[in-house]
Amino acid sequence: MNDRVVAAVDLGASAGRVIAARVTASGIELHEVSRFPNEPVSAGGTLYWDILRLYGSVVSGLRSAASSFPLASAGIDAWGVDYGLLDATGALLGNPVHYRDSRTDGVTVPVPHADLYAVTGTQYLPFNTIYQLAAAAGTPALSAARTLLLIPDLLAYWLTGSVGAEVTNASTTSLLDISTRQWATATMQMAGISPGLFPPLRRAGDVIGLITESAACSVPLVAVGSHDTASAVAAVPACGPDFAYISSGTWSLVGMELPAPVLTEDSRRANFTNEAGLDGTIRYLRNVTGLWLLQECQRHWGPAGPALDALLAEAAAAEPLRFVIDADDPVFTPPGDMPSRIATWLASRGLPAPSSPAEVVRCVLDSLAIAYRRALIAAQSLSGRHADVVHLVGGGSRNELLCQLTADASGLPVVAGPAEATALGNALVQARALRAAPGSLEEMRQLMRSGVSGARLRRYAPSGNGRAWDAAQRRAGLS
Repeated sequence: MNDRVVAAVDLGASAGRVIAARVTASGIELHEVSRFPNEPVSAGGTLYWDILRLYGSVVSGLRSAASSFPLASAGIDAWGVDYGLLDATGALLGNPVHYRDSRTDGVTVPVPHADLYAVTGTQYLPFNTIYQLAAAAGTPALSAARTLLLIPDLLAYWLTGSVGAEVTNASTTSLLDISTRQWATATMQMAGISPGLFPPLRRAGDVIGLITESAACSVPLVAVGSHDTASAVAAVPACGPDFAYISSGTWSLVGMELPAPVLTEDSRRANFTNEAGLDGTIRYLRNVTGLWLLQECQRHWGPAGPALDALLAEAAAAEPLRFVIDADDPVFTPPGDMPSRIATWLASRGLPAPSSPAEVVRCVLDSLAIAYRRALIAAQSLSGRHADVVHLVGGGSRNELLCQLTADASGLPVVAGPAEATALGNALVQARALRAAPGSLEEMRQLMRSGVSGARLRRYAPSGNGRAWDAAQRRAGLS
């Protein structure tokens, strides 16, 4: 294998970054080139992504990476479900709408959910692409549209001129047949959605094209696991198949890697999703409202509020499991005054509410650990697979209190890290396409375990106090 430097463009729901990754036979070195906010914009009662500013930040970051490193390729990962519409000339028909916008509230499609799940394997989330398109039915933009591109595919189109859809992100739409990994055209037609909107599918590792944007860099753009969770799971440093994972960021994705989808009625009722992973794997998981709760609390408290490190130290010393909410309740999905929503949720059930920011933080983290616990137990039961360990990756792996609470709640050891799993998975797929990284997922994970510069894996042992977690679940009505 030859040493290569690749640029991983990693776009999250609140921030993006461009990372240069040097991949060698013995390890990976990451160098953050640029970081930038990804803030939605509310206009005319609709919440949009500021896609042109985001694209400009990506181009600027690629330019900086190319000026500092001998880049061999670039790749883009981002969140799922959201999209841009192109007209017949290839022009964008307005800013993409944010998945947290209220336009999908109460929207349905004329496809029974059991039938939809049997084909797509996708959990019900009100903002899935199929419901966004149903909400947009009859609008001038959708009527004029000729092509739909998911966010990473839209940015790839602007960089290269090539139109396509990468499979791991396509699997979040509720419009992909998860068994064949082809567009579910019959389902689209039943839902009143034109199959002609959807471009040809790509696989992770395919070369999309040469970046022709003059302000960026002239290297190939490689399709990676363009759904950020697909890239994160590819970089989980697991040894063997008996593991569960939590990709912990604004959202938390909790589940297991499987060889085939689970399309049972019990799985549908439990609201588990089957999303495409690398190399034919299935990401069998449930979405849990993640660090969004904590982020919104911090935003509400503002710059003058208490520092996060101090809050976490106080929260660690606070009474455990005194305040527990259902982290997945839709009331916590939109932006807003999260501390007040938490207090209202508890008061409406005759439960005491936190009286300080530290107690709010402890409430959020205890509640997230319970949500993780419930999802981990269900994933094992529904899949018929056992997990010996939980790998917690992403930004949440830096939160020592959350990691310990997850181990305590689940009764399983937690291995935390790497925090940069998404960028690492992005980079590894590029390097593999360039023959600069191992060929199998297991070999890639071996490289993750032994050779990521600066990455620190930390192990948390469970306390064994499962009865306290059972009791807390019952008090919150979550059993």
